[in-house]
Amino acid sequence: MVSKQKKQRRKPDERIRRTHQRLGSALVQLMAEKPIDDITVQDVLDRASVGRSTFYLHFRDKNDLLLSQLEMFLETMSTLLTRRKENSHRVVPVTEMLQHIGGPKNKMYRALADSGRLHDFFDLAQGYFARGIEQRLRESNLPSNLLERELGARAFALAGSLLALLRWWLDRGAKESPREMDELFHRVVWDGLQRSVAP
Repeated sequence: MVSKQKKQRRKPDERIRRTHQRLGSALVQLMAEKPIDDITVQDVLDRASVGRSTFYLHFRDKNDLLLSQLEMFLETMSTLLTRRKENSHRVVPVTEMLQHIGGPKNKMYRALADSGRLHDFFDLAQGYFARGIEQRLRESNLPSNLLERELGARAFALAGSLLALLRWWLDRGAKESPREMDELFHRVVWDGLQRSVAP
């Protein structure tokens, strides 16, 4: 009886998740084909085979749908290492993130830039990554003389460095491998931390 009730409770959540996934996937596909400002809600509905009333039950408009997709991606990437309980020096899964963003089929970055929404994305991303980096720094073997009150500021600064590096990498044509960029970013992280706490 209890397991049947649990299953009944999970079904709506699963349906909602699938609906969000279908709508998000449809929007991303359309963004690879034409500018986001030329995409209508009806285009998304037709591509996703979802009804208008269902769409408006979950989202206000296509910008709300886009924001939900960006937030889902940022939440996944900023918490991935902690959720995996990865025992490493990494504070951000740079390799995995760049493999996703820099993939040949992923045109989200260019679509955001072309629509003038890239700055908004970077503002949003900095907050997510700052929280994720701060958590990873707390989980790591920090030098004992690193002040606790500095962690938030350092995490925010490192998140900004990560996004600047991402932009540099993409704007130059993603010439370095995601793994090389991961190693470069983490040298920046740990060299800076070690120098700042040296006696």
